[in-house]
Amino acid sequence: MLDIEQILDLESYPLNDLKSDAGKALVERCRADVEATGLFNLDGLVRLDALERCVTEVKAALDREAYTHQQWHNIYFKTKIDGLEDDHPALKQALTSNRKVCADQVPDSILMQIYEWPPLADFLAAVMAKPQLHTMDDHLASVNVMQYGDGEALNWHFDRSEFTTTLLLQAPEKGGEFEYRLGLRTDDDPNYDGIAKFLSGEDGAFERVALSPGTLNVFKGTNTAHRVSPVVGNRERIIAVLCYYENPGVRFSDEDRIRFYGRAA
Repeated sequence: MLDIEQILDLESYPLNDLKSDAGKALVERCRADVEATGLFNLDGLVRLDALERCVTEVKAALDREAYTHQQWHNIYFKTKIDGLEDDHPALKQALTSNRKVCADQVPDSILMQIYEWPPLADFLAAVMAKPQLHTMDDHLASVNVMQYGDGEALNWHFDRSEFTTTLLLQAPEKGGEFEYRLGLRTDDDPNYDGIAKFLSGEDGAFERVALSPGTLNVFKGTNTAHRVSPVVGNRERIIAVLCYYENPGVRFSDEDRIRFYGRAA
């Protein structure tokens, strides 16, 4: 197993030394980015050699036992929204399609070593102003690796968790860009008509980010619509989602596990 210093560029990103001047500056920079744009990136956090090994590990799992997830859904990933008729344009359906593996399918991997390294959770807690963050107590949902082939996409949606942490492992030839629309709704204003306008294409005021492999991206997606645009070409987009929560012991329900992973255990 590699040492964490061989995996992560801790000279550029001193995640393990947040009390140092460089560590404090990193936290403040990331906080400012979140405040201004709703996200922050640590470009090239994973070193190239470690990234190549990580991709080899997850590709083996994907080739061996990936679950193909295809789902028509609305932007809320819910069948019903209180106060909306079923035919309201804010409930427009779109297709998400990918192949995925879960944490229990990549044990003892570089990816799991990164996820379970305590200073990463401490760093995220510092940036997001949380007392503490914990890894999930869920062998399916804690870490997911998703692969998008030609024509596949993650369509417009809102996240259930306050923020989402992703690590891009492999970029496609074209497409597969992260797109998001800030200010589309708030905790106090669901803005259904504005969401309908956005989904119809009348509101094109969204941002687009092309991430590079090895980049950690943290995004506040509860009230910000976002998607991954369709991949183009023969090289797949491969991305890992790392889940942390303020409370320990968080698990998905069996219903959610079956919905997203095709199995409950």
